[in-house]
Amino acid sequence: MSMPTLDRPFGLHLWPYFSSGFTAVTGKSPSDFQMIPGVTPMTTLQGTLVSLASYYFVILGGRQLMKGFPAFKLQTPFIIHNFILTLISGGLLVLFVEQMLPTLWKDGVFVAICHAKGGWTDELVLLYYLNYLTKYLELLDTVFLVLKKKPLTFLHTYHHGATALLCYVELVGQTSVSWVPITLNLTVHVVMYWYYFQSARGIRIWWKRYITILQIIQFVIDIGFIYFASYTYFASTYFPWAPNAGKCMGEEYAAGFGVFIISSYLLLFISFYLTTYNARVPQQYQKIARSLTSKKQKGL
Repeated sequence: MSMPTLDRPFGLHLWPYFSSGFTAVTGKSPSDFQMIPGVTPMTTLQGTLVSLASYYFVILGGRQLMKGFPAFKLQTPFIIHNFILTLISGGLLVLFVEQMLPTLWKDGVFVAICHAKGGWTDELVLLYYLNYLTKYLELLDTVFLVLKKKPLTFLHTYHHGATALLCYVELVGQTSVSWVPITLNLTVHVVMYWYYFQSARGIRIWWKRYITILQIIQFVIDIGFIYFASYTYFASTYFPWAPNAGKCMGEEYAAGFGVFIISSYLLLFISFYLTTYNARVPQQYQKIARSLTSKKQKGL
């Protein structure tokens, strides 16, 4: 392995290895891939909506059905599921980094997030598509919760379905800023699925709450980029007198949908964190205070 460089940040060129694996699995070269909405599998709006409607029907109906059955343990399948998603997330992440780091360094942030030659190259489109497909595999997270009779929160069920739809919309809408939320999301998923993998193996990990903090930071950064990309597009298109950096690649409906979904994620995850963790702090302090009071009374 050679020393890391901008073009090879991991010391070796990863794309040829990915290309060989992709060809072995699909029988086609990545250079032959074309993302054609309505032709490429899973790229019709009808198909996507039917898939997500089926997801909600299965988990909500399954939760009712499971009331009459004992919970399944499913430890081994759950371990395998989380390990696979850790590997997939990590693999896609390093491929995205290899593609984007040279562009960021040579052409700058604006080109990277707003130009086709920055954020919408043939290699990136294939990675966007593969990342989109993984969102359907991640829906199994909820299936495991249903079969194990674990609580289903609105945040969990909304987030999983909305993310699959978001990835579809941004893929079809050709938003070149997509790599920002995707790479951040993959980073979070490497940490999160590794946590669940270890937890399923019976290993206690103390930093679970920091996964939520990492998710909140992710959405704050996402909002900074997608708000900027959306603003400069609409300003340059409809209000050229307003300060703007110029056109930004992507369809208007995709920009609006991305802004709404990511903003809702930030609010929901902040609410989840405050409810889940901060609510426990006073109780912990109360236990400590009662313990100290008891010791003092015994000393008296």
